[in-house]
Amino acid sequence: MASEPGGLTEYIRHHLEHLKPPHVSEGGFWSVHVDSVTVSLVLGIMFCFWFWLKARRATAGVPGKGQAFLEIVLEFVDGQVKDVFHGDRRFLGPLALTVFVWVFLMNAMDLLPVDLLPWITSKFGLGHFRPVPTADVNMTFAMSITVLLLVIFYSFKAKGLSGYAHELFTAPFGKWFFPFNFALNLVELASKPVSLAMRLFGNMYAGELVFLLIAGLFSAGSWVLFGMGIIGYAVWGIFHILIISIQAFIFMVLTIVYISMAHDHH
Repeated sequence: MASEPGGLTEYIRHHLEHLKPPHVSEGGFWSVHVDSVTVSLVLGIMFCFWFWLKARRATAGVPGKGQAFLEIVLEFVDGQVKDVFHGDRRFLGPLALTVFVWVFLMNAMDLLPVDLLPWITSKFGLGHFRPVPTADVNMTFAMSITVLLLVIFYSFKAKGLSGYAHELFTAPFGKWFFPFNFALNLVELASKPVSLAMRLFGNMYAGELVFLLIAGLFSAGSWVLFGMGIIGYAVWGIFHILIISIQAFIFMVLTIVYISMAHDHH
């Protein structure tokens, strides 16, 4: 807590550290963030199992509340894909649904009390547990690089090797400016995963930091500050619901747009 030695600074620093394997050196290349990987995998499995269970129990008549909610989400995501992508949606539709729900669930972990999961893991001898995978730049870059690989795959699939190579060297200024075209297209290609990853990471990291600052008021030794902390936590939590939803939506839409751009010819 913030009342421990070191005060609020040490409290925040402790909560911003990741759980790593004990044999890995600090800051090493293979320094796997066990907490981010574990939480994202658990949420992904829960999401798949939930949708699979509702799909097996789906009825053609009057749907239940759970089925109706999933149908609303599915129609919403499918509508976004249909508006942007005009090719075969059999792969891109499920991908967009997975991206939206999975990113939303990982973002929603920020709404849990900041000391809840670290307190639970500390009972098992584990420290430095961060429950928000999307506040970890490694996770956001992993997802964005996957999107980049799909963009490259769809570019080759839609245009072929020669067609894609021709586009890289001739668009947008024509064949006589092929060095500038190639450099410009490489920059554009590299900017896609960077913009995806940093936008999501920046918003979720900032939101996590605000929650930690507000939580520090709970141990400040003053009932006034404690009350301000409760009010601040509630207000920021309500506002943060909008942030986590928007960030999941933006990540999904940009994924669709980038793949759609790769599928289209100049």
